[in-house]
Amino acid sequence: MNKIIEEKLLLNVQKPGRYIGGEVNSIVKEIKDDTVHFAFAFPDIYEVGMSHVGLKILYHLLNEQDDVYCERVFAPWIDADKIMKEENILLFSNETHTFIKDFDIVGFTLQYEMCYTNVINMLNLAGINIYSKDRRDDAPVIIAGGPCCVNPEPMSDFIDIFCIGEGEEVIIKLIDVIKEYKLRKITKQQMLINAAKIQGVYVPALYNVEYNADGTIKSFEPIYADIPKRIIRRLVKEMDKSYYPTKPVVPYIQVVHDRITQEIFRGCIRGCRFCQAGFIYRPVRNKSYDTVKNQIDESIKNTGYEEVSLVSLSTMDYEPCAALVDYLIDKYEDKKISVALPSLRMDGFSVGIAQKLQKIRKTGLTFAPEAGSERMRSIINKGITIEDILKTSHEAFGAGWGRIKLYFMIGLPYEEDDDIEQIISVAHKVLDTYYEIPKEDRNKELSIALSVSCFVPKPHTPFQWQAQNTIEEFERKQKLLRQQKRNKKISLSTHTPVLSSLEGVFALGDRRLSKVIIEAVNNGCIFDGWDDVFDYDKWVEAFKKTNISPEFYANREKEYDEILPWDFIDVGVSREFLKKENEKAKTCEITQNCRSACAGCGIAENYELREFCR
Repeated sequence: MNKIIEEKLLLNVQKPGRYIGGEVNSIVKEIKDDTVHFAFAFPDIYEVGMSHVGLKILYHLLNEQDDVYCERVFAPWIDADKIMKEENILLFSNETHTFIKDFDIVGFTLQYEMCYTNVINMLNLAGINIYSKDRRDDAPVIIAGGPCCVNPEPMSDFIDIFCIGEGEEVIIKLIDVIKEYKLRKITKQQMLINAAKIQGVYVPALYNVEYNADGTIKSFEPIYADIPKRIIRRLVKEMDKSYYPTKPVVPYIQVVHDRITQEIFRGCIRGCRFCQAGFIYRPVRNKSYDTVKNQIDESIKNTGYEEVSLVSLSTMDYEPCAALVDYLIDKYEDKKISVALPSLRMDGFSVGIAQKLQKIRKTGLTFAPEAGSERMRSIINKGITIEDILKTSHEAFGAGWGRIKLYFMIGLPYEEDDDIEQIISVAHKVLDTYYEIPKEDRNKELSIALSVSCFVPKPHTPFQWQAQNTIEEFERKQKLLRQQKRNKKISLSTHTPVLSSLEGVFALGDRRLSKVIIEAVNNGCIFDGWDDVFDYDKWVEAFKKTNISPEFYANREKEYDEILPWDFIDVGVSREFLKKENEKAKTCEITQNCRSACAGCGIAENYELREFCR
């Protein structure tokens, strides 16, 4: 088999390094009769998957178990996909080039709704039946985790078992149950029932959905009395005791984040109303300064990387951040190992910290005001003012920066045209702060880059009931932005409205969308998150053929009493709190961040985590 892969595939693709395996710190283990063979499947290319922190954690955690061997598999890029289909080469793992169909478990991570067609395509390439109901006992058990699983319904016909929440908390217990089935001690049905009783595990086949005449959900019920009606998310309570790899795999080829990615905390104190991650990863759970420091030291020693990225939803909210940066710069400056802070807020920016980071590697600065007007930033609970934005810009330009990138969104709830026009107004005001700096002190390479995305309502947020803008409305608003931009020092990039619209459909969708996904794959849709591959016309055809309306899911405002497809998932934040936050958005009322005052979201009571909520 390896010879066929080498001659037919590896010699004929653009980047064979995506498929060969054998990287530094990758793992090969002996497979015994009782070994559970696990394929970690990332439904995007190698360069994206190998940058993902969750893959690194679970790959090494599973391989530290004596009775589990975890290998990796990624979505083959277009060139490899074509060859594999023409030459009948089945999808194989990176480590040992074993066919994926011969594994005991295939575990997909669902990070982005537009990867769903890649999941189906990978199952096709592997020779595994797409639908759960059609798989025989000798087929792998197909499981899935990741943030998209907080609404698993669009993929529920294809996935046997979903893990809801943080995977390292549940995966070992789940594997123990599946192992009983692998050793034929229990039937598949009993395995599914046993799995469904584990907190954080959802087995779609054990639930029935009924619909009203208008297409909304009438009921969602388990088919057995002892199966939980609500799936409670799993989370790690003690970050210092949770598993974290310090000997990650080092790729042969350059990947998206080619560096050490060091997680420093989970959750976010801010409560931005559009941000799903800010709600589904509550509460904030910090790693201690010593734990982070020691993990970074070990990772540098074991990899040889020359950059460390401190990963979280809002890195400057990590209280020992300044001390940690000081330690890393002092220890590693002479070795030219740099430190990156990927998520900066304009009301918490420290020029002092940023200047220290620039000692080794000069970069631009990236901030996310998200909205142009004060009114709109209050609606989304961003909590920063124009004064914050201009003060930070002035300090950055004064300290020698010339390149600033600003992220905004259009299509936010309760938005008016003036809010959109003020995006460009903010950019011009930022530009003015550059010219306030004495000419001799300015960085001559001035650039203000605006990146404007299209808002997608997400489950488990205060805006989950909102209608997404139509494609036509997004296009009109983008045109308005382009008309307002007149200065060549300001660049403007916008996201593709049709892609954001589809993301909204599947973010807010239910089980019936599985037909559309299959039809789209049959039409040739893969890598839908890639602009140069995405073909919207094929999706239009898929919706038309299945007689399913995308507008029903994305462009319709929902009533508070409507049963939503994801209501059976309990992430810990109460529905009443989300409703209250949506009502506060209507009156531009700000909710204080969790560190200032508890807003009573429900997470502390639901998860007995009062110690984290201060």
